[in-house]
Amino acid sequence: MHIDQHYLSTASQCPSPNYNDRPIADNISLIVVHCISLPPNKFGNDYINQLFCNQLNPDDHPYFKKIYQLQVSAHLLIKRDGACVQYVPFDKRAWHAGKSSYQGRENCNDFSIGIELEGAEDIAYSPEQYTQLAEVINTLLATYPNLSRQRITGHSDIAPGRKTDPGSAFDWPRLFTAL
Repeated sequence: MHIDQHYLSTASQCPSPNYNDRPIADNISLIVVHCISLPPNKFGNDYINQLFCNQLNPDDHPYFKKIYQLQVSAHLLIKRDGACVQYVPFDKRAWHAGKSSYQGRENCNDFSIGIELEGAEDIAYSPEQYTQLAEVINTLLATYPNLSRQRITGHSDIAPGRKTDPGSAFDWPRLFTAL
């Protein structure tokens, strides 16, 4: 696994329109771990791709009526089987964090890489996801010099009170042991 021109070599590509330029292009200094499932607690379908590409049909599920107009994305999604999908090149600002702050610095999208895990906050993540997440993070750490093990956090930590992912089911010690 390697990164070439800000794309992960092992990821399938599903380009999202929901990104823009970073205010400071070479200041990638935070990794944010998220989780997502669409509909909630359902896995193994194409709805996440549809959401991140502004193609989610509100008639496919009642929950989608609340979210189909959101313009959101992430850099990567790691599916339950460990497969990766990349939506936004790492040098661009994906719209994953929303209103957020890390160590007093606002707007985490400006300087972070957002990694979504297909999952739910209270459902155990798969061993394949932990393995793949550790490999991806190690590759990111080797590629972007402003990243470090100390600058990996959850969405809940940068948007407390607003977000709770990746949730209680995420095993942070397991991830850091694998790095």
